[in-house]
Amino acid sequence: MTSMTERQKEVAELIKPGTELSHWRDWKWQLRQSIKDISTFERLLGVKLKKDQRTMLEKTTERFPISITPYYASLIDIEDLENDPIFKQAFPSPLELQYERNDMSDPLHEEKDSPVPWLTHRYPDRVLLHVSNLCSMYCRHCTRKRKVGDSDKAISSREIEQALDYIRKTHRVRDVLLSGGDPLMLSDEYLDWLLGKLMAIEHVEVVRIGSRMPAVLPYRITENLVSVLKKHHPLWLNTHFNHPVELTRSACQALERLADGGIPLGNQSVLLAGVNDCPRIMKSLVHKLVANRVRPYYLYQCDLSEGLGHFRTPIGKGIEIIESLIGHTSGFAVPTYVIDAPGGGGKIPVMPNYLISWSTNKVILRNYEGVITSYKEPDSYEAVFCDRNCEKCNLQLRLEGAEEYKAIGIEKLLVDYDETIALTPEDNERIERRN
Repeated sequence: MTSMTERQKEVAELIKPGTELSHWRDWKWQLRQSIKDISTFERLLGVKLKKDQRTMLEKTTERFPISITPYYASLIDIEDLENDPIFKQAFPSPLELQYERNDMSDPLHEEKDSPVPWLTHRYPDRVLLHVSNLCSMYCRHCTRKRKVGDSDKAISSREIEQALDYIRKTHRVRDVLLSGGDPLMLSDEYLDWLLGKLMAIEHVEVVRIGSRMPAVLPYRITENLVSVLKKHHPLWLNTHFNHPVELTRSACQALERLADGGIPLGNQSVLLAGVNDCPRIMKSLVHKLVANRVRPYYLYQCDLSEGLGHFRTPIGKGIEIIESLIGHTSGFAVPTYVIDAPGGGGKIPVMPNYLISWSTNKVILRNYEGVITSYKEPDSYEAVFCDRNCEKCNLQLRLEGAEEYKAIGIEKLLVDYDETIALTPEDNERIERRN
């Protein structure tokens, strides 16, 4: 078990003299000591804000609350607050009150695509289930700023059951994403109950959890939590790291614990002006992620939510970052750059274009170096005739896994998966008498 850093010791002592490592690494202690106001931030970080700046910040927090875990606050470089990526993601800014013309409270129309409370059904075969309004930290770039932190609107067990009933009745749903808030704000017992309910639905093939905990409160990833999650495979977890400095020793230990539990890990970053809008930063981030067995999944263009204008970059910046990755690093380290379309259109990839032109028998391509090449199409291609009658298809439409092995002869009596107890020659008179 690692000890506290000097910075963590300083913050812990200011919270409560004599705070021990066991307290600091207790995620519930971290939540109880979360920074909820400007004054506490100033006291714990040892900074003093100007009076006029403080007034504007308090107006901001009236609209968009503040919550920072002591752990995440301890990562802030107080010598360079204005440029620190942790500070910018965690601490409010007066710029959040400057709404732009195209800003929306619900740009993704999650509520319009909600057939029952707290559930969004946008794509045909998957749904998003909001299981909590609360997070351990309120990210300043959150697309759900309109609702996260709204403790007055708790999600009742009746509403969760209503959402579960919708999933049970909607047989095309094979994938359920738990989101919020942060699902890992729920207790281990509640998560166990909820995941058990979902996995008991025959047509639900996979459950995913979206959580920022490994980045902002890695102590939440306890051995007991992992033992609960392991009970409900196939389970995936997507986390949210935006900058290499977030991959601390504690964060890496949390990721290791999850990966060792057999939980596939992905990462969803948001492109943020002044935080990670730099090819070198993003390359360092994806390299650190894959070294910790986390697959870079999405790089999101910042949404059109209210108060996020100062975080948004041009699309060209995202394209530039992806161009700096494709061909320059491992393919599995390159996330898909997407815009979550306003109005509920879903995620639209906006990757660089490598297809330059094409004709009836050739396509012209360029690679990451700028080399232009051609690919010869087949001179003759005839697809297998399909009458669209899938029910009676006898062509190549085999969707189930093949039988790996069929034992014959004496081996048939030896294997455990075959119930045959005897091999009888054909034309056996005794057997014929029985018949």
